Amino acid sequence: MNSSDAFAVFLPGVAGCLDDPAVDSDAPAARLHLSRSHLDRLVAATAGETPARLRRRVLLERAAFRLLGSDAGILDVALEAGYGSHAAFTRAFTRAYGLAPQAWRLTPSAVLLAAPSGVHFHPPAGLRVPVRPQGGAMDLASKMVEHHVWLLGELVRRAGPLGDEVLDRPVPAAGRVDDDPTVRSLLSRLIGQMDMWNRALALRDYDWSVERGESVAGMRDRLGEAGPLFLAQVRHAVAEGRLDDTFVHAQCGPPQVYTYGGLIAHVLTFAAYRRTLVVGALADAGVDDLNFGDPRDRVAEH
Repeated sequence: MNSSDAFAVFLPGVAGCLDDPAVDSDAPAARLHLSRSHLDRLVAATAGETPARLRRRVLLERAAFRLLGSDAGILDVALEAGYGSHAAFTRAFTRAYGLAPQAWRLTPSAVLLAAPSGVHFHPPAGLRVPVRPQGGAMDLASKMVEHHVWLLGELVRRAGPLGDEVLDRPVPAAGRVDDDPTVRSLLSRLIGQMDMWNRALALRDYDWSVERGESVAGMRDRLGEAGPLFLAQVRHAVAEGRLDDTFVHAQCGPPQVYTYGGLIAHVLTFAAYRRTLVVGALADAGVDDLNFGDPRDRVAEH
């Protein structure tokens, strides 16, 4: 059995025994009819860490999710993670996350720990295993974000010559996505949406006051920073196969856990709605050369 085969067979066993804190370190090797030292060498060759270290890390990641997503006590979380005492868990958690469990729960950082293999705990009770890139297919997520950033730049450029009367005129809208939308407020929110998530990924607060009466020149400058950064993060997540990876949004009141793929879908969904409103309002003002902001041709050709 080579190292890749051993690792592939080993992983389901890890996922299947996460709820068994008493599992013996020799058990995975016994299931594969190998010695523990031989399995350690095979798994480490592929994963960059021994079976025991990988399992401990995954259990710590699960514990971090539990700290964020439940009211469970620290000792309960420690026992679920296979630690026999509050003190032992606190030492291990502090080494991994830089803060004791209770302090981290109040000011959380990224849940997933560095892993050479890319294997991580995936809630509610599984493992996330990176998929080998296949190549050849269109990277649709990145293409759609590219189109969004480009189109938003065109909308801001066309809004530049318009006077305040047009920019601040109420835009008829169905539903209650935004209160009292105008061309100005919609464009500012479209840019702010990317700016806000850029900051959330960097664990920084977003200043909502920038969107109150923002000038078109201010929007242009802010888009010049927020758009390329958001696009770069999307491209990186896609290239690394990390759309299912999670991150903590700690700047929204109670901390929330999202996936990168879910974040991208969220941004594009609400952006499409707001862009459509802006395109319609600009058309009413005589700016009607954007073909409804349709991404069909641009995504295919660029």
